[in-house]
Amino acid sequence: MEHNRGSWGSNTGFLLAAIGSAVGLGNIWSFPYKMGRCGGFLFFILYLLLSVFVGFVIMAGELAMGRKTGRGAVGAYHALSKRFRWVGWLAVFSPFVVMGFYAVLGGYCMEYMVLNLSHLVIPGMQSQRGAEAFQMMLSHSMRSLISMLAFMAVCYLISRSGVSGGIERFNKVGMPALFGMLAIMIVRSLSLPNAMEGLKFMFLPGYAVEAGFIQQAPGFASILATAGGQMFFSLSLAMGAMITYGSYLGKGENLAKNAGIIVTADAIVATLAGVAVIPAAIANGIVEIRSGATVLDAATGLERAMTLADIQLGGPSLLFVTLQDVFRSMGAIGPLFGTIFYLLVLIAAISSAVSLMEVVIACFLDRSAERGKRGNRPAVVALVSLAIAAEGAVVAADGLGTNGLWVPFQKTFGVIGAFNGSWLEFMSAVSEGIAMPLGALLMSLMVAWELRPKTLLEEIHLGGSQKIDGFFTVCIRFVVPLAMLLILVGQLDEIFHLRMFS
Repeated sequence: MEHNRGSWGSNTGFLLAAIGSAVGLGNIWSFPYKMGRCGGFLFFILYLLLSVFVGFVIMAGELAMGRKTGRGAVGAYHALSKRFRWVGWLAVFSPFVVMGFYAVLGGYCMEYMVLNLSHLVIPGMQSQRGAEAFQMMLSHSMRSLISMLAFMAVCYLISRSGVSGGIERFNKVGMPALFGMLAIMIVRSLSLPNAMEGLKFMFLPGYAVEAGFIQQAPGFASILATAGGQMFFSLSLAMGAMITYGSYLGKGENLAKNAGIIVTADAIVATLAGVAVIPAAIANGIVEIRSGATVLDAATGLERAMTLADIQLGGPSLLFVTLQDVFRSMGAIGPLFGTIFYLLVLIAAISSAVSLMEVVIACFLDRSAERGKRGNRPAVVALVSLAIAAEGAVVAADGLGTNGLWVPFQKTFGVIGAFNGSWLEFMSAVSEGIAMPLGALLMSLMVAWELRPKTLLEEIHLGGSQKIDGFFTVCIRFVVPLAMLLILVGQLDEIFHLRMFS
């Protein structure tokens, strides 16, 4: 509190905030699709194993780094290491860039919530098809800009109120509400006709190929890399978030127990989100196929009959096209479930966004403390929010590549895989695809071979965790570096379509 950094009011508040940081948009639109595309059960088992042997270890290590130094990402690396001190800046760069497109996606969620609420309270208001509504939103840059600014205004107000009074207070309300709305959506999703097809898609090995959702399942190496990437990003690792949140923890808190709770809760939410989303999306798609719906064939430019493979189960299309059509098909009650769902997604987006902002905010407050000054948190939060809004304005104007905005390297080299098709893809590739897995790899090497695991284990022991020494040491020295190298290569393969794992 001496330098206006703040602290958690309770361990429960910290856990809810940390779980909120981990539970974001990726859990809702990415996890279930990747699980089905990669063969269901095998992906799920690998995800869980990687969460235990990699995610838990990095999580505990980052929390220990933050609490040991009492500083955010940059300050923690500077205090602990000589060779790897620059990695702290990488851990601040990643969340700042991520927020550039995350704020826009959060604005989209806010707009869709208002859209469904309007259909609910205004009798007779005609509901657009998901694809039409989404395309209209993308092409109207000013609408996207206003929605993004509204989302950032909410994040600003939460962050401005401090760690305990803002972030913790929001998550104490937001996380229970999120679980409650998720339960409502699961009940409704599983009550739809053909919902069982969605559960088979997720959990039955080989069913995605057998039923015609995908042509061919990827190989084991590809599934391992995909599961590792999903685990890594879902837990907010190497983004400075857990280091920063750990720096606000008291010395008596059990870091290993907290890390285990966060990892377990994230896996549960990701799975439940899949059960809420995928059965509904597939059930609605089957209804459309049986009703004779047609789609535009990208190869021929001609309309053809819709098939199972045309159901959009991943990325923004799942969230803003497929699911909006699901709510539209429910009739008069659809807007109610649409409002509940997009409010759920909005809470998940806000809880993750404020944790990413806090990484950058803590960096400035720590620098003030190093100069012996008391940081002005409201002013820092305002400056960080404005900077994020500036980069978010570029993403909003680009409209996911639909508005012809200049994108780095596109004119010189053309569109390279998923690297520079839009500003969202470019920012995601640079931050999530390269900077974050590289940062986690370097962090594990720093702890294993420069600091030695004992340095962080001494901090972990303060909370009463005495039984993970051997497990932590073996994993941080051997398992984590190898896994992170594979994940980094897998991300590069996916971004640039190198087909190394084909």
